[in-house]
Amino acid sequence: MKTIQLLCILGLTLLSAQVFAYGSSSSSKSCTKPHFSDFTPADKATAAPKSAFSFTASADTNPKSIVVDIKKQPVAVTITPKNQGYEVSGTLPADLKATTARINITAESPSNCKGNDGWLINITE
Repeated sequence: MKTIQLLCILGLTLLSAQVFAYGSSSSSKSCTKPHFSDFTPADKATAAPKSAFSFTASADTNPKSIVVDIKKQPVAVTITPKNQGYEVSGTLPADLKATTARINITAESPSNCKGNDGWLINITE
């Protein structure tokens, strides 16, 4: 009887060792979020309606996933490859006047990690 119990314990020990060899779910790939920089005009600067704006998206950005909106209005942007990422440029909406607005950016990395950022600008009349 003791031999059967010993074999059962040995078998379960070997089985559990094989399960732990595969690692835990926390050992999956790390997530690298897109980063944004070089905001023009600068944060809290003043700009006229229909003025150009631009920023740089990191190389960890899927360019097709970049979405820009200002006061919940989608803004068309031009995306140009750059040395260490992408140059993104667009134009402020003509109907935004005498207000403060945030340029919101959202994007994903190739590994589907979401990143967002933005900056405030003062829009004149």
